Amino acid sequence: MVDAPGRKPADAVPVRGLPERGRVLCRGFIESVTYAPVGEVAAFTAIITDHDAPAPRARAAVPAPQAAPAGNRRRRPAAAADRLRVVWLGRRRIPGVKAGLELRLEGMVTVRDGLPTMFNPRYEILSRLEEQ
Repeated sequence: MVDAPGRKPADAVPVRGLPERGRVLCRGFIESVTYAPVGEVAAFTAIITDHDAPAPRARAAVPAPQAAPAGNRRRRPAAAADRLRVVWLGRRRIPGVKAGLELRLEGMVTVRDGLPTMFNPRYEILSRLEEQ
């Protein structure tokens, strides 16, 4: 990946510091990946989090939320502030991208279904897992 003009790797913002929308350069660790089945539209999805983010707490039983009006769809809930959904459309897999890796990502951030989301970002693998 070629760095954006005038940017250094140190300029990458943490996932918790992402704006609601706009072009960003960020870095984080892959928490999980989702593979699309053959019968569905090809999309490879990863959830990115900061390395030093606190572990998710067990959730207490909470009544199901009421359906929100369509205008509230883009609001980011407080619990989602430490995660970023990354979606590569048209791909079922990306070689080398798996849970536990550190990535640097560059792309446009928007909020979809209450979670900050980046579609088809440029990426660079910053760490490799030890093969066991």
